Amino acid sequence: MAAKAKAPKVKALVAGNWKMNGLKASRKEVVSLAKRLAKGKRPACDVLVCPPATLIATLKDAAKGSKIAIGGQDCHANASGAHTGDISAEMLKDAGATYVIVGHSERRADHGEDDAAVRAKAQAAHRAGLMAIICVGETEQQRDAGETLAVIASQLAGSLPRGITAKTTIVAYEPVWAIGTGRTPTVDDVAKVHAAIRAALKKRFKAEGERMRILYGGSVKPSNAAELMAVANVNGALVGGASLKAEDFYGIIKAYA
Repeated sequence: MAAKAKAPKVKALVAGNWKMNGLKASRKEVVSLAKRLAKGKRPACDVLVCPPATLIATLKDAAKGSKIAIGGQDCHANASGAHTGDISAEMLKDAGATYVIVGHSERRADHGEDDAAVRAKAQAAHRAGLMAIICVGETEQQRDAGETLAVIASQLAGSLPRGITAKTTIVAYEPVWAIGTGRTPTVDDVAKVHAAIRAALKKRFKAEGERMRILYGGSVKPSNAAELMAVANVNGALVGGASLKAEDFYGIIKAYA
């Protein structure tokens, strides 16, 4: 009998989503994080900070010489045009971003973005040469109704463009009911959802689906990071509030030390 092929090793990513927080003075947090990362043994993961668009260029400069990447939190599907207040993926790239988050639950809820809109934004990110972090996740009502896996499967099918690869796309699972609430799924809950996401990615994208990173995002903090990051098919974290301060964010990154 032939030996079973081992799953490919996937380098983790710890990404900070600052949401609508941060002013120019917040530059000091990225400078502090860079200094912490430069000391001692570097954690075996990539590090990303996604600030408001107003700070992308500023933080790109602050991160110069470090391994910290800078990303955007959203983009418009079009490259340019009469879309007052919107920002294209090309503009993010021009400002210094290398990643962009699309389909975050707050965008889906607050701005009515459906899977088709998220897919179009992911395609825009790819068009501009950005790595797209595509978010999926269930609400508390959906969870309580036992619909978690069905909701995730539907969002994956509708939000992920055709032909994506591990070099262009990351999936982030964010249980909506756990974001900013202090509530966290059990390790078994996380493992079950991430296993289902991995299976769906492998079925649709074959070998690329095995190599694609799947991040967990939902009240990740220094005190629970090591336990959550050790779960099978969890290839890093999408961190909200705990990413705003260098000390807290580094405390999560250290899960990969």
